[in-house]
Amino acid sequence: MRKFALRLPVWTLLAIVSAAMLFPVAVAILGSFKSNLELTTGATFFPESWQFRNYLQAWTGADFASFTFNSIFVAVFVTIGTLLVASMAAYAVDRVAFKGKKIFIFLQSFTLFISIGAVVLRPQFDLMVGIGLQKSLWGVIIILISAHATAFFMIIGFFRGIPKDLDEAALIDGCNFYSIFWRIILPLLRPALAVVTLFTFRGAWNEYILPLVFSLSRPDMQTLPVGLANLRYGAGAAVENQLMLAGACISLLPLLIVYLFANRSFMQVTVGSVKG
Repeated sequence: MRKFALRLPVWTLLAIVSAAMLFPVAVAILGSFKSNLELTTGATFFPESWQFRNYLQAWTGADFASFTFNSIFVAVFVTIGTLLVASMAAYAVDRVAFKGKKIFIFLQSFTLFISIGAVVLRPQFDLMVGIGLQKSLWGVIIILISAHATAFFMIIGFFRGIPKDLDEAALIDGCNFYSIFWRIILPLLRPALAVVTLFTFRGAWNEYILPLVFSLSRPDMQTLPVGLANLRYGAGAAVENQLMLAGACISLLPLLIVYLFANRSFMQVTVGSVKG
């Protein structure tokens, strides 16, 4: 009873925080099954009549098949590119002594305070115009990959848990600098890569400003966040929040799938990689 009494305040606090975090999600899911009138008046918490056709209308009305493909295309390639660039950069910084190393780390940390937003959007777009990618999703992908500073510092933190004795042992066995990375280091980085995959995929999937700017002249390049914003207004410019909520719930499914796959390695560490 004493242990229960000591833990009760902690459990109560966790329950309150969890309820506060899950309440907006529950409101969105339940709202996606309401009619537009019922959702606008907000008279009831649960739908009086479940409108399952909202999901069908959202899927067909926003051309979700095309927008979903665009979002998956952007998120997958941004995730792969960020993993490669950030892991190789972290490997070089952690394992190699070179001139300008401190400057490189300083620049990486400096970019953490620069948002991919209105401040740098125009120069980035002008750069993509210069290389002819202003009307392609590859322009969005390259810009998002360049913002890999957070992934870099997350991965380099895991590098410190991998002893350099592994590198020396691999060199003795005949591996070179590059094969050590691909065959020894990279498999040990799976927990870090899983975490980076989760956050990078989520960020690329939810990105709105860049796809909006790059798809102004190419509506077929719109991603799900851009398509969801267009769902709010239906025929006759009438506000249709129920369709937007239904589309938002559909767009959550890929994120949940990625989380389920990455969750196994989310809390793993590389302790015990070297046996005495």
